[in-house]
Amino acid sequence: MTIESKLAARGLTLPSPPQPLGSYTAVSRAGDLLFVSGQLPLRDGKVVWTGQVGKDLSIAEGKQAAELAALNVLAQIHAYLGGFERLDHIVRLEGHVASAPGMLDQPAVLDGASDLFAQVLGDKAGHARAAYSATQQPANAAVILVVIAQIKGD
Repeated sequence: MTIESKLAARGLTLPSPPQPLGSYTAVSRAGDLLFVSGQLPLRDGKVVWTGQVGKDLSIAEGKQAAELAALNVLAQIHAYLGGFERLDHIVRLEGHVASAPGMLDQPAVLDGASDLFAQVLGDKAGHARAAYSATQQPANAAVILVVIAQIKGD
């Protein structure tokens, strides 16, 4: 089963990769590593999930924001590589969660991204992860994901 068909089984389609919000590239390559710039929960160029988790959004909504940002990560990788055949695995996921004071469930929010990767990438999904809290983020995004992926040789 392809990654695209696994997404479809979850009612998801791979979007067009979002354009950077500033003067940087969405994906940079160094050797066999892809560095995917921060991906927001964007749909059709608009941030879908805004505000602080624990104040404006529930943990469940934060997980949905992380899943949407992860979908955009996949879109960036797919566009850069021209498919998923050369993707070896996700190496590291950094998640930045806009959090209300006292909200300590950033790892639970990031499970939205990790779970999507596991469900659609299978053995290519295993990754190290770090969770960070921020009071406010660019575009008022609830979640921003930064990913490092390893690719197979040319």
